[in-house]
Amino acid sequence: MPDYIEDDYLLLSGIQHYAFCPRQWALIHIEDQWQENYLTASGRVLHNKAHNGDSAEKRGGIIIFRSLKVSSARLGISGECDVVEFHQSDNGISLKNYDSLWIPYPIEYKRGKTKLDDCDRLQLCAQAACLEEMLCCVINSGALYYGEPHRREIVEFSGEMREDLEIVTNAMHNLYSRKHTPKPKKGKQCSNCSLKDLCLPQIGDKPENVVRKYLEDNIE
Repeated sequence: MPDYIEDDYLLLSGIQHYAFCPRQWALIHIEDQWQENYLTASGRVLHNKAHNGDSAEKRGGIIIFRSLKVSSARLGISGECDVVEFHQSDNGISLKNYDSLWIPYPIEYKRGKTKLDDCDRLQLCAQAACLEEMLCCVINSGALYYGEPHRREIVEFSGEMREDLEIVTNAMHNLYSRKHTPKPKKGKQCSNCSLKDLCLPQIGDKPENVVRKYLEDNIE
């Protein structure tokens, strides 16, 4: 498949939204809808803390870049990494204005605790894929920093995870090109979703006449 042109790039952050719930992703990225709750607000505060400070600094054998913009023409995505550490390594790449060789190590900041699903891990893997494409290197791992335990979770970018990332980005581009929002599908994830009042997951499995009656009774 040929590379995407820049005008067709989708937001890298949307990978987490899509992996969590395709309908949530479509509501945000196709219909431009958003509604905040205490969970999204606390996540925003954590990200702001990660972006504070100098855009680049060196600490011993590590160079730290914040708010680093990245993109991938192959996947058709672009966005920003919270933090990318470059670790000194004989197997690394050269960086302008710095001696030695360096391996990129992306770090994404998330509220709460580690998740059983891979939605956060896929977003981090996408950041690594962008960095690999931009810097002509291979990145084997990165980290998710969760706000509640205040520690990092190491993420290995396996071949299976990379395949899942391609499946997700292809699906996102397919929906976006058709401007299609999937129907609501109620699940455990709905209880913490800030968009549940816009999504109306409770009507997803109801017959069309019941849905129409619900909308007439609840929407002015």
